[in-house]
Amino acid sequence: MVNTTSAAGLLGVVLLARHGDRLGYYQDPNTYNSVQSYITPLGSVQEHQLGSFLRQTYLNPSSPSYIQGINTDIVDVDQLFVRADSGGGNVVLDSAYGLLQGLYPPTRSSAITLANGSTITGPLGGYQYVPVDSVEMTQIPSLTSWMDCNYFIYHLDRLYKSAPYLQMAQNAAPFLSAVTPYLDGVSNNFTNMWNIYDHINVQSIHNKTYYEALPPTFLEQARYYANFVQSAVFSDSVSNSVGNIGIRTLLPEIISSLGNMTEESNKVKIALTQLDYKPFIGLFNVTNATIADPDIAGIVDYASVVALELSQNSAGQPSVSMKFKNGTDDKDFRQLTMFGNTSILLNDFIAKLAWTTINNTNEWCFSCNQTTLRGCSVYNFSNDPFINGVTQG
Repeated sequence: MVNTTSAAGLLGVVLLARHGDRLGYYQDPNTYNSVQSYITPLGSVQEHQLGSFLRQTYLNPSSPSYIQGINTDIVDVDQLFVRADSGGGNVVLDSAYGLLQGLYPPTRSSAITLANGSTITGPLGGYQYVPVDSVEMTQIPSLTSWMDCNYFIYHLDRLYKSAPYLQMAQNAAPFLSAVTPYLDGVSNNFTNMWNIYDHINVQSIHNKTYYEALPPTFLEQARYYANFVQSAVFSDSVSNSVGNIGIRTLLPEIISSLGNMTEESNKVKIALTQLDYKPFIGLFNVTNATIADPDIAGIVDYASVVALELSQNSAGQPSVSMKFKNGTDDKDFRQLTMFGNTSILLNDFIAKLAWTTINNTNEWCFSCNQTTLRGCSVYNFSNDPFINGVTQG
């Protein structure tokens, strides 16, 4: 195994971060189409804490994971690339802003002295404005690639008819019957397990009466069954299958960011994507991380983060290591394995994953058998349904 931590620090890091605590929201179990909810004050605090943790990890010169050449006090916006899903209630987008406030907190170093001798500090004690690329789901499918994807719907249909799924549904039947009085009208069908868990989880956090009335094991049981369902929904046995689509549309940006960080002309040191829980499941699956750490399969906690750290090994070759922090309860990163190793050469990382990627909207349309929605209408698929479409006009 290659040790990717060098005395000189890291070349850069690619981060995938889940949003913070939010109000409940509904996902259609037959399509997984949904609309975002709204972040809560707790969620904003969780994201700020995550940003502060990342600051201590990557912007502290005494840290073994310090990023070479990064500005530690006043942000250099050219050193960061940040994007977030902006659909619906903006819980993901607002989470990104909360994280960035912890990563680059207000600084009085941005104060200026005017010609008349007065000193001016920016609003909120020197709040730092970090640009965030707001990704609209109607324009680019990369962050919500399972939505409106016809082949993904077929994947769900196959899953719900499979023997392991039906057996687990049978196992869950007593629990689903017992928990029904606590669902406030939410369907207790096993296919609705995500919404069952989410309702119980949100109410347990924000409703004192509900929290005190809920039997002590019900939240744990709901999460267990929800983890089973979500792991099956958002992964697949073959890496380039549609069940992994949540990560397959993110991999091109991950690979591109890591590759660019090896170039001397590159300025970006941190590439952050703020998103939902689903791509985490796919990432851990396609990198075989769950083989060594099966407990990471399933729904990651609010304000969780995966870090793909880029450094040079002892031979001067760029290498990648994957670490994971499961929400605010985890105090530090956990080292994960990829393809059986704690780190691999960047070239090997790319070779093992590049063949699974969905690189643009055209490829997404083809991979999803979608010809009209989410930008697919601009392509002509009429000549041959088994090849990518061509731009019309």
